[in-house]
Amino acid sequence: MAQNIYDDPGFFAGYAQLPRSRQGLDGAPEWPALRAQLPPMVGLRVVDLGCGYGWFCRWAREQGAATVLGLDLSERMLDQARNTTGDPAIDYRQADLEQLELPPGAFDLAYSSLAFHYIENLPRLLRQVHAALVPGGRLVFSIEHPIFMAPSNPGWVIDDQGRRTWPLDAYQTEGRRSTDWLADGVIKYHRTLGTLLNALIGIGFQLAHLEEWGPSDAEVEAQPALAEERERPMMLLVSAHRPA
Repeated sequence: MAQNIYDDPGFFAGYAQLPRSRQGLDGAPEWPALRAQLPPMVGLRVVDLGCGYGWFCRWAREQGAATVLGLDLSERMLDQARNTTGDPAIDYRQADLEQLELPPGAFDLAYSSLAFHYIENLPRLLRQVHAALVPGGRLVFSIEHPIFMAPSNPGWVIDDQGRRTWPLDAYQTEGRRSTDWLADGVIKYHRTLGTLLNALIGIGFQLAHLEEWGPSDAEVEAQPALAEERERPMMLLVSAHRPA
């Protein structure tokens, strides 16, 4: 079973203060780039893997999706999602993505935002998603970039020439990593970029778009703290589809 850190009261309280928690999709700086990879939503059957507060589920319905299934392990997240949703076409369910079973051919779009790096057996989940998509169905997701996942220090270090660097720790060594983010001992799973993409290809997905996200000049001007995200990629955005 995946670690249910989001139901830890301290972690959840800290997460609730993040801009993406308070402002929804508009508080996620990568959202415009991720949204650009989505197909027209009208009439689609959608599954959101790691739906959190349900921001994307509600957005998908506003754009015309026929039905949306939001899945999350955290009861605290699901309670928040249900309390802010009054749409019978959105169904929120508790689910462990490590053990998820999805009906075959049931969805036109699978979406996930910053959840896949918590999954130890990601290939199993991706096989489930592939089978659950109709031919031509699409998978669009964001994940912590492997470069971001493998730092040896919690922040920048200064080299002998006075330059800031973001050191890596055993990038080629894949597997469990314990990090301190909002709480101690948050478990994530590091895998190289090649491993991630080859897993998608091996399962049968065709890659459509890959973006090592970084903020634009305008975004940095509006939010100066985002300048740090130009030094190394924090997020990877991927669009793939099941061939028709």
